Amino acid sequence: MTADRPHDHGIGTDDSAPPGAESTATAAHSAPLADDRGGQGGGILGRAYRALTFGIISVVSLIAFEASAVNTAMPAAARALDGIGLYAFGFSAFFTASLFAMALAGEWSDRRGPLGPLFSGIAAFGAGLLIAADAGSMGEFIVGRGVQGIGGGLVVVALYVVVGRAYPERLRPSIMASFSAAWVVPVIVGPLVAGTVTEQFGWRWVFLAIPVLILLPLVVMLPALRKLPRNRPGPSGGVRQVLGSRRCLLALAVAVGACLLQYAGQHPSWSALLPAAVGLALLAPAIVRLLPRGTFRAARGLPSVVLLRGLAAGALVAAESFIPLMLVTQRGLSATLAGLSLTGGGLTWALGSYVQTRPRLEPYRERLMGLGMVLLAVAIALVPLALIDEVPVGIVAAAWTVGGFGMGLNISSAGVLLLKLSHPEEAGSNSASLQMSDALGNVTFVGLGGVLFVAFGGGSIATHSAPAVVGAATASDPAAFVAVFATMTGVALAAGAVAAYRLE
Repeated sequence: MTADRPHDHGIGTDDSAPPGAESTATAAHSAPLADDRGGQGGGILGRAYRALTFGIISVVSLIAFEASAVNTAMPAAARALDGIGLYAFGFSAFFTASLFAMALAGEWSDRRGPLGPLFSGIAAFGAGLLIAADAGSMGEFIVGRGVQGIGGGLVVVALYVVVGRAYPERLRPSIMASFSAAWVVPVIVGPLVAGTVTEQFGWRWVFLAIPVLILLPLVVMLPALRKLPRNRPGPSGGVRQVLGSRRCLLALAVAVGACLLQYAGQHPSWSALLPAAVGLALLAPAIVRLLPRGTFRAARGLPSVVLLRGLAAGALVAAESFIPLMLVTQRGLSATLAGLSLTGGGLTWALGSYVQTRPRLEPYRERLMGLGMVLLAVAIALVPLALIDEVPVGIVAAAWTVGGFGMGLNISSAGVLLLKLSHPEEAGSNSASLQMSDALGNVTFVGLGGVLFVAFGGGSIATHSAPAVVGAATASDPAAFVAVFATMTGVALAAGAVAAYRLE
């Protein structure tokens, strides 16, 4: 779910293009249908595009706000539902479901146009929020997060297709830049609002309030969406044909496999061997077919760019998911302060994205990506120092500003480098591969973080903590947090090595 957060080796054949590739390619091919007659519509805020632009920015901002708000409210929700042992599932359920939904949205958009997946995604996103808010157990909460993930995956892909069909080529860099800009304010405001609501009214109201806000962007952009060019002739078929497509089935295999592996990892016993084996059998061959050939052996060039994106995004999201829980349970911070510790990272992410655009740095883009991963590794390594009482808790906020800057250098450069290394006819499928790698990285490393957290005693927090006291510190063993952050530091360093030795 990175909708170009401040969350892009060519193949290009039907058999190897990843889920979502067709939707991106459709956007590229149908772009001439958009109005580009001498700049008649002005910029993205000109009369012809203003309503659609505001609608798109509003939708992305809501997704961004939800992400930052959930990070803040999740510790309180997990403790209230006696589900600390399943904490990571609250995040990985979203990413796993969104991975499948990306493939579904690609097929759906190509066959029927982007409006179906867009509006269905927004509806599913809202429904998932309501399910999570009404959850009486951690299991029900995780189901709600999965429904949210389906909605988020549908929306992200559909928005890319809408951009390709509605905006002429000269305006696409500007509207894509607005995707990143839409994250800045939610990253600042989200933790403060969510933390205050959690402390004053309860965590459920964080999830209940967001669906009401969905109505505004729908009303604003509906007239403009109705004017989109109609689909060019494409594959026919209804729901069964879409769900039964090769790409959807592969993505479903990855999603189910990831769930089974994470379940087995958090329930270590002989009986867990069967779901682990089935999960691996589903996951491994499907991933190989979804991403470009050579990705998992870090083949030089484009495959390494795709691999780097997954490693970088996965390390960041996995570490970020556990920071608020650590600060709340180990240092006794309120939900608001714990969430605010991540705010600086969002701001410096935008700064890093801006810095990498400087023309004088273009010859050093590969080195910028390596530097970005080193900065992220340093940031993650510094975070567990907050477990030491004598160390000021502000070290987390300081570290995350460094990590955010590194990610801004890295993620934005990855998109630029991918397009630079892609043939024009492969740009669509390669960009979709980057999005898929991002989602796979999130699923894999958040799931791994959850397994490590439980294996090193993190589930004991549920026993020692008092769910009603959100900011009360506990006496649980901090080794569970150290295991998660140390592993993600290693992942970030591995990504830095890929950038240093396989991109140049």
